[in-house]
Amino acid sequence: MKRKKASETAPLEGRSPCAVACGLDIFGDRWTLLVVRDLLRGHRRYGEFAGSKEKIPTNLLADRLSRLETAGIVTRTPYQDNPPRYEYALTPKGDALRPIIRAIADWGAQHIPGTRRMDMAAQAAATGDKPSSR
Repeated sequence: MKRKKASETAPLEGRSPCAVACGLDIFGDRWTLLVVRDLLRGHRRYGEFAGSKEKIPTNLLADRLSRLETAGIVTRTPYQDNPPRYEYALTPKGDALRPIIRAIADWGAQHIPGTRRMDMAAQAAATGDKPSSR
């Protein structure tokens, strides 16, 4: 029987081994799931994320993209050398968040007056973005 590495079995450093707490250590802030939402909508470049209606501060955007990369949720690929610029994409681990984002959107549309929910493709079409290919 193959033995698992400690990194495969141990939780991320955080509050506790509780799955909810560990998830919140990655996503439990005001901005991170909005960055994932934008990736699902087809955003790939820093300026596209910065241009979202929520107006994430650029220092927080850079931090959240870095944290998502460290957690294995996004990949970063250079598309320009001088100055260095990158495109971001969801990994399979990141794309697994799609139903969670949809569930949050459905809940918000149902329980918070004045909100609405569009599916990712309709929202991308409405804003001129390309939806995620996943």
